[in-house]
Amino acid sequence: MTAQTLTLAGTDLDPDIARFIAITSEAYRSHPPFETLSPTEIRAVAEAVREPWVKGGPVMVRTEEHSVPTPYGEVRVRLHDPLPPSDTPKPVLIYVHGGGWMLFSIDTHDRLMREYAARGGFVVIGVDYSHAPAARFPVALNEVLATIHWVRDHAKALGVDADRIAIGGDSVGGNMSVAAALSLRDSGEGNLLKGLVLNYGAFDDTCAPEDVERYGGDGYMLTAEEMVVFWDNYLNSDTERQNPFVVPMRGDMAGLPPAFFAVAQCDVLRGQSLKLAEKMQAAGGDTHTIIYPGASHSFLEAVSIAPLAAQALEDGSQWLRKIFAL
Repeated sequence: MTAQTLTLAGTDLDPDIARFIAITSEAYRSHPPFETLSPTEIRAVAEAVREPWVKGGPVMVRTEEHSVPTPYGEVRVRLHDPLPPSDTPKPVLIYVHGGGWMLFSIDTHDRLMREYAARGGFVVIGVDYSHAPAARFPVALNEVLATIHWVRDHAKALGVDADRIAIGGDSVGGNMSVAAALSLRDSGEGNLLKGLVLNYGAFDDTCAPEDVERYGGDGYMLTAEEMVVFWDNYLNSDTERQNPFVVPMRGDMAGLPPAFFAVAQCDVLRGQSLKLAEKMQAAGGDTHTIIYPGASHSFLEAVSIAPLAAQALEDGSQWLRKIFAL
């Protein structure tokens, strides 16, 4: 990284997003360094640091937790319904949280899911998938796929519409959302998903050099070095990097549902979203991409203080309303 880049670090951030990063970074510094902690201890610190950002926000009419059977045991899911009971089934967004496959949960992303539900007027179901490195590929992805099938099969009991299911996520949640869509398409179930909401996703195992140079160091929430650690803890071997269910950028994008890309301008993963959107378009896909100036990785979680995050959540919610024909 050049001296100029170090001098510029953080200066192009939206002021509210910069404050979010500063507060979060200070909170992490109050805990022991990650290199001295076990994976379980690291997750506990990450949960504690993110907890204040989950408070407040929309109140749901109905919140339920369920256990979904998977090949590895049961996975916890949380349903948020912003609407009164109705005989008309409601569309549903299945949300896959980020965290490098190693961190975070449906608790850290609870407000984000409630924001989507309230702004869009649809049900949101979050998946509390298993963490790496104890659970490496394909465990978390298969848990997401099992949840999609469970929602379809139990739609009536859940009060949701089996014909209006979308999936979305942030960071590696975006990765697994695309991977799930690829898997369903390849198994002949491509029509099961109506749309993809992809927030600053990790779609490739390498970052664009210009993004690494400008945004890959400290000051932008996610570093290039952290992404290397995340990938190394998710993969069983380097040969899996050729698998499009692991690295969606290597997949054939034909026949996927429409996709909404929320791209953070100041993010080491910025170029991956733009490149994947172009690849989807070239394959005949319907994509809608918005670049949010001054936004960093994880910026949606700053919704309590950042109008920019609120706007991005509103944009994604309104796009889904169109997809769901609401």
